Amino acid sequence: MGLERLLLASIVVAMWIFPCMLLPLANSEEVFPEADAPTAEISDELWLRSWPPPRVVNVDDYGAGADGCDDSEAFLAAWRDACNSSDYRSMFLVPEGKTYLLMPVSFQGPCRAISITAMIKGTLEAPSNRSAWLDRNLQEWVTFEGIDRLHVLGGGTLNGNGQEWWINSCKLNKSMALYFRRCTHLVVEDLEVRDSMQMHVAIAYSWNVLMSRLFITAPGWSPNTDGIHVSNSKEVSISECTISTGDDCVSIVTGSMFVRVTGIFCGPGHGISIGSLGANNSWAYVSDVLVEKATLMGTTNGVRIKTWQGGHGCAERITFQDISMNNVTNPVIIDQNYCDSSRLCHDQGSAVAVRNIRYRNIHGTSASKVAVNFICSGAVRCDGILMQDIYLVGEGRYATCSYTNATVVQLGYTFPFCSAEM
Repeated sequence: MGLERLLLASIVVAMWIFPCMLLPLANSEEVFPEADAPTAEISDELWLRSWPPPRVVNVDDYGAGADGCDDSEAFLAAWRDACNSSDYRSMFLVPEGKTYLLMPVSFQGPCRAISITAMIKGTLEAPSNRSAWLDRNLQEWVTFEGIDRLHVLGGGTLNGNGQEWWINSCKLNKSMALYFRRCTHLVVEDLEVRDSMQMHVAIAYSWNVLMSRLFITAPGWSPNTDGIHVSNSKEVSISECTISTGDDCVSIVTGSMFVRVTGIFCGPGHGISIGSLGANNSWAYVSDVLVEKATLMGTTNGVRIKTWQGGHGCAERITFQDISMNNVTNPVIIDQNYCDSSRLCHDQGSAVAVRNIRYRNIHGTSASKVAVNFICSGAVRCDGILMQDIYLVGEGRYATCSYTNATVVQLGYTFPFCSAEM
């Protein structure tokens, strides 16, 4: 028995470290079957209903005054009691109709309670002065870390007060308004997150995540204000969200697998992106992503895969389908020469491989002449690109397709037609 466990553990570790080599190829139907199956959320609800009602821990009972003074200590004290409750379930309650000022706070697990709900009905407001963050060398405003069976909901608002950050924007060490790290069986729904310093919602090193009905907004000119950012996480579902920001509506980066994004409204912003991947000659891996039933309006990109030259690894088994574009620049784009740097990016002999990418039933209008653009690496070609039932037309002009170093198969009615490699 000991030898069998050792062999199984070795296989699991190898699959985590070298997924490009060990994971078998699969199409999107195999990864995301059409047949409806019970979701993790439904299973959780049925499982939790068998337990007694939760113990409610109200932040007001711990001294939160909602009077313009810092309520962080009261929130942390309430969280500790909710988290360490001996009851089966507990609820951390932020009451409706009040606004609470919070300095950067971290709600830590693991929790003794078998499940915990953060019921945010009121408004949480971040300090508008950047020094409150920089003096503490912090990058995250509200963090939940190391918690199993956490539900965050309630219809409340998180206001990041990011205006001063936007004026002094910096891409290094991006700040986040709402950050989930190392959480499992996580549900986040029915919240408004607005005017974040930089990223609005970030998920990292987490598993079995369901996010739905989030309203995320910031001005279209606000820099680096990604809507939802996913990294190093598995089995993530994002659905029915409205995202209007100054950067990617959804960005999925290295270490992310089995991610489903459905029913997203995006605009303004930079579209829905895989990447960027492979910066600074790094290794990256993203696989088994489905983006479907999205509407993009007036964005600077549509559905995009972006990788830096010199990187390693792969982005594979990614499907974009049933997507509506309205006046979108670069509606369909793969860019293996991505360079978001003030310095010139030189040609290099390696690249993150991009393969088995499917585009199906994508319709709408392009604000750019080139509606479909595959800019692939001479070192590692884009392989296995399938386009089916694409119809993209220009706003008062003829839309075209351009591709280099790519293998493209076209099925059904496709316009613009990618007639020959450029």
